[in-house]
Amino acid sequence: MAVASISALALFATACGGGSDDDSGGGGSEGGTITAAGCNPENPLVAGNTAETCGGDVLNVLTAQLIHYNAKTAEPEMDIAESIETEDNQTFTVKLKEGYKFHDGTEVQAHNFIDAWNYTAFGPNGQQGGYFFEPFEGYDKVSDEKSKTKELSGLKEVDDLTFTIKTTEPVSNLPLRLGYTAFAPQPDSFFDDPKAAGQNPVAAGPYKFESWSKNKAIKLSKFEDYSGDFGGKADNITFQNFKDSDAAYVAMQSGDVDVVREIPASALVDEKYKSDLGDGRYLEQESSTFQWVGMNHEVDPKLKDVKVRQALSMAIDRKTIVKQIFADAFTPADGWVSPIVDGYKAGACGEYCEYDPEKAKQLLEEGGGYEGKLTLTYNGDASHKGWTEATCNSINKALDIECVATPTVDFATMLTQLENRELKGLFRSGWQMDYPSIENYLAPIYGKNAGSNYYDYDDKAFQDKMREAGAADTPEKANELYQEAEGLIAEEFTTIPLWYGKAIIGWSDNVDNVEVTPFGVPDLAAMTVK
Repeated sequence: MAVASISALALFATACGGGSDDDSGGGGSEGGTITAAGCNPENPLVAGNTAETCGGDVLNVLTAQLIHYNAKTAEPEMDIAESIETEDNQTFTVKLKEGYKFHDGTEVQAHNFIDAWNYTAFGPNGQQGGYFFEPFEGYDKVSDEKSKTKELSGLKEVDDLTFTIKTTEPVSNLPLRLGYTAFAPQPDSFFDDPKAAGQNPVAAGPYKFESWSKNKAIKLSKFEDYSGDFGGKADNITFQNFKDSDAAYVAMQSGDVDVVREIPASALVDEKYKSDLGDGRYLEQESSTFQWVGMNHEVDPKLKDVKVRQALSMAIDRKTIVKQIFADAFTPADGWVSPIVDGYKAGACGEYCEYDPEKAKQLLEEGGGYEGKLTLTYNGDASHKGWTEATCNSINKALDIECVATPTVDFATMLTQLENRELKGLFRSGWQMDYPSIENYLAPIYGKNAGSNYYDYDDKAFQDKMREAGAADTPEKANELYQEAEGLIAEEFTTIPLWYGKAIIGWSDNVDNVEVTPFGVPDLAAMTVK
């Protein structure tokens, strides 16, 4: 996600965020420990195999990429990259800064990117981030799960600090993507034992790994030899796991936790959190987060007919749920792309995101009905119980279907079940952008074999349209084509848009300079300890 070429820079109408070394108002100074509410990562902490927020929050301050996104302005800034240049949007020359260090003291060089990217793209390695290398020349030979070819032909080392990327066709926004965690470099030591490295990761970001007590906490410390311009303030950051967001919120109120990335639904009612944290210890900001429910009709044949899927969508009273459960903090969704990103098209979902019980009943009947119990699965370690039950109640009332909200222990467990195609019925899904583009709400979720495509969506017309959009010569043309691809998703309707989120975070009296990035998460690197 990042870049130096004019065509890519033009796409940065909005962007994601990271740490900042800018001084901001308020008290506090460098040093001390910040304890943030966390959750169980699904996988070991490998940059190319982390596609969820539990591990992603840790990697945000642990890793450094070619590009960094300013947490306040959302502007792209060179980080490990000295420059990224292209004349044709198909061959990109990347030059690295000299002397940029990994946490083990070795220098970040061109081969560290090439080796890491080849490892992630290689099908037999089973990395969730492999799909992000789909535009690279040679991906088709490398990505098969039985492939013997381990190197992308589109990656070439020029010298220790220079390498080139070649894509199979022009990709105007490729530099925009290169700041995503999946594109982080790996030190030479990683390849000695990747499995062990995931338990004790070595990266190049402002904080280094210290320890991981499974199901309890992950501890990081400031990397004193950090080479970049985006260092952190606190000496230590601890991600403390909680069974749910209510428990984390209570711990934050008592000062045992310094910051929570979400206010639980129980505290949103009547804006209770404002009185709880009335001394200015909360912050609200529009964010890229987006909530929906998904389904895989290959796993659950009762959802095979698109009219059944559309009926379920029209049976959900989004406005009432947002008002009663979230105190109108969120916005009912009208499509599959967040309104804060360039390329959003209002009303992409059409009538099927409007509450209409009569039309829903008609569609359900035309689609053959739904016999038996319908489950709506959600992860029990976050604040999803209230809205999933309300969603089921709305479906029950409108369609006379027995819908039951059903929790898993945690997000990691739910993701594993999704990957194993074990979940029937509906399941809760959500997204925060990896990079600021409409493309990021489409390719990683609906691309064939994409890491977050739990719906087995596979439409050749969609793939062709996405490639056409990627090769467009202007951002305006690209967005127009991406919107057409979104329209194809609307026809298939394997996911039901619910609402667009707002970042509402809270913090304790122990910290200051608390900000939220356009990702919708606290900027931990910028926080100070009083």
